Amino acid sequence: MRPRARPALLLLMLLRTVVPHRRPPRSHSLCYLFMGASVPDLGLPLFEALGYVDDQLFVSYDHESRRAEPRAPWVQGRTSSQLWLQLSQSLKGWDHMFTVDLWTIMDNHNHSKVSHTLQVILGCEMQEDNSTRGFWKYGYDGQDYLEFCPESLEWRTAEPGAQATKLEWEVHRIRAKQNKAYLERDCPEQLQRLLELGAGVLDQQVPPLVKVTRHMTAAVTTLWCQALNFYSQNITMKWLKDRQPLDAKVVEPKDVLPNGDGTYQGWMALAVTPGEEQRYTCQVEHPGLDQPLTATWESSPSGGLVIGIISGIAVCAIIFTGILFRIIRKKQASRGAMGDYVLAEYE
Repeated sequence: MRPRARPALLLLMLLRTVVPHRRPPRSHSLCYLFMGASVPDLGLPLFEALGYVDDQLFVSYDHESRRAEPRAPWVQGRTSSQLWLQLSQSLKGWDHMFTVDLWTIMDNHNHSKVSHTLQVILGCEMQEDNSTRGFWKYGYDGQDYLEFCPESLEWRTAEPGAQATKLEWEVHRIRAKQNKAYLERDCPEQLQRLLELGAGVLDQQVPPLVKVTRHMTAAVTTLWCQALNFYSQNITMKWLKDRQPLDAKVVEPKDVLPNGDGTYQGWMALAVTPGEEQRYTCQVEHPGLDQPLTATWESSPSGGLVIGIISGIAVCAIIFTGILFRIIRKKQASRGAMGDYVLAEYE
């Protein structure tokens, strides 16, 4: 599949990687997500990259075209600028480095007969006081693998099989110093320039539409709370019973996914006793709202839709995993491949 044919699928994967992490107000992030396979298999190319400022996709790149493509209106007219030329050259370099890293890892595991996958998330976050921190993680064949620690110039392993790669990479101190320089100097500088280009766009807020629906089966009655068409993606959704918050353990985890038009949708579910639906309320908080929204299930066709008011703050997201790798897992199952891949939340 060509990159233009599947950005939504890739975005679903990427957002599931980074959604658990919530940036503090008035901070910003630059995040790159790389993915690829040792052979073009399982719906993945040899290499593809997506770049995000906060939670806005602004660039994509793939191994076939070897071209960086603008993905946001605020960068469309900048493709001849020095910043864009530097970005294009940088992504070509990442393309080569990604291939080398993937084959190094495969060699260390004596893997060569079937296709293997590599996923990388790297970037930086800038706080309101201009302090920064970087993050750089690898996932291999659907599992967390290595994380770079710029303070010590070492790699932290996520599983025992990564030890050989860790030791090999730590021998090359020049590379480690280059990684540190990128996270602490180059990435924040690029983020600052991109924020200047996206001024007035990246800080806008679109409040959610919120509704509650009921779904009944012979076995269970379920309430679904949906928050629709909001931006930025940072949102808090919770269930209340008799106006008191429910224990999170009884609530199905929240999902937040992109709509494909720059906005997001989120939902969560709750199993309830038939006849007690009116005791439950969905409460939603979002930077575009002056105050939390609440919605309950209404038996009438018109019930449940609430429109919020604009205000607020911008949030990170880099950033990645569930749906794509569920597909990959199904395709790999017959070959005894490994399961879902979700990069761990970075602190």
